[in-house]
Amino acid sequence: MTAASTGVWGSPRIGRGRGALSVIGALAVAGVLTGALWAWLAPPAHGVIALARDGETRVRAYLGNEADHLFLGAALMVGMLSVVAVIAAVAVWQWRAHRGPAMAAALAAGAVLAGGAATAVGAGLVRLRYGGVVGLDEAPVTPDHRVHYFVEAPAVFFGAGPLQAALTIVFPAAIAALVYALCAVATTRDDLGGWPPVDPPRVLTAESDPPSAR
Repeated sequence: MTAASTGVWGSPRIGRGRGALSVIGALAVAGVLTGALWAWLAPPAHGVIALARDGETRVRAYLGNEADHLFLGAALMVGMLSVVAVIAAVAVWQWRAHRGPAMAAALAAGAVLAGGAATAVGAGLVRLRYGGVVGLDEAPVTPDHRVHYFVEAPAVFFGAGPLQAALTIVFPAAIAALVYALCAVATTRDDLGGWPPVDPPRVLTAESDPPSAR
């Protein structure tokens, strides 16, 4: 009986450790590319800083519904990282010889690394493209020039706190682990079809009596 007839793949060409490192590295590169694509797609927020009539008070406001772009940028980042996580989980599952907990851990670690790389690269690129945030005190408004228009870079996180940043980075890992787990649950084999194979238990039928009965 051959491996093809039993539905079991042959031994992998590379070791399990090297395969895990390959997955982590590939996801890190995917995170960098995702951050660059996000920086190109995420819309900035246009606003204005104006000097009040008293000549001292400064007012900051966004034009129209431009404030929604701050939320849209963070939501776009989470959505793109989720797509990367789903595609990565399905692709890693296709690497049949290495299916198992080690590859699931590598997938989760790589997804976290991808989230960190995407947010770091995206934040850096939009800062280079649009500049830093203009504060009220730094805005060049005077009694002669009472209005200053600005363009604010899109945000990669939903808030400025560390919790929001951590959740954005960890979220793709949770999505990838969930998809990988669903694939594992849908598999009937105890060894998930990976290597080394585990022979399924023999099922006795009416045509095959147990040895004790012979």
